[in-house]
Amino acid sequence: MGNSVLNSLIAGGPIMRTVSLPRGRQSLHTMPTSTGYELRAKGNYDWDGRKRGQTPFTVLQHTISGAGNLRYENRTYRVGAGETLLVLVPHNHRYWLEEGGRWEFFWLSMNGEEALRIHKAILDVTGPVFRLQPETIERLADCARRLIHEGGAERPGLASSIAYEAAMVLYDDVFGAHPVIGQEYRAMQHVIKHILDNLDRALPVDELAAVSGLSRAHFSRVFAASEGMPPAEFVLAKRLQKATKLLTKAADLSVKDISALCGFDDPNYFAKVFRKHFGASPTEFRTTGMYSSVERVDSERN
Repeated sequence: MGNSVLNSLIAGGPIMRTVSLPRGRQSLHTMPTSTGYELRAKGNYDWDGRKRGQTPFTVLQHTISGAGNLRYENRTYRVGAGETLLVLVPHNHRYWLEEGGRWEFFWLSMNGEEALRIHKAILDVTGPVFRLQPETIERLADCARRLIHEGGAERPGLASSIAYEAAMVLYDDVFGAHPVIGQEYRAMQHVIKHILDNLDRALPVDELAAVSGLSRAHFSRVFAASEGMPPAEFVLAKRLQKATKLLTKAADLSVKDISALCGFDDPNYFAKVFRKHFGASPTEFRTTGMYSSVERVDSERN
């Protein structure tokens, strides 16, 4: 297949297509917001992730030729040909083209709970700049092409399915080809024990990678392949699992005490996260006896 689809997208010339869901329609879990192909050769291309509104969305941008700059939190990247950047908005980042530079790229932006969840998981593993397989780039370019040239942006259901396809193609490239065997599997079991023994304190990914003896990027990929989720998501799940047990089996502990024992410095944040996952506050959970159903679900998963 080569780069036939990408070349076709380029041949159409610079173009942008925005996608908007008609008013009154229910929200969709994955929805494109814009896509396009651009060739920038002036220094007036500059996006600040803190100044693009408060509605969450993601930007996936693949560099075809030339290069641009990305300042992500406290690190600066040079995003060159063959590299892809992924960022969430709102967030502390900025990407731009310097005066006299040249940056050729295509992009897909999307929103919705599932798109945000998948892209956050990928960012946990790869960071904001990574390289994709040529087949993945072709399929992403095809998604952009269908939205731009084949009416894919005109029907919400079709637009959503194309965005979801793009998210899954990206997911497969990052998570789909990393089998966990032998020594790496044993390293992950060591990390899991470390997590369970230290749920009362911060567990940054850098620390977990050090425990595994692997680089941060490789550790994150292996962990996700082994456990089915990124390290940070796994840690949060274990914190909440511990919290449910303490809420129902340790009546002498206050919600504030349980929050601290499960690694949440702020009880209000703990309550917010808990409600998001279980549909009830920690106090409501404790008084209504919801634990038995949660415990049953956990046992079935294990």
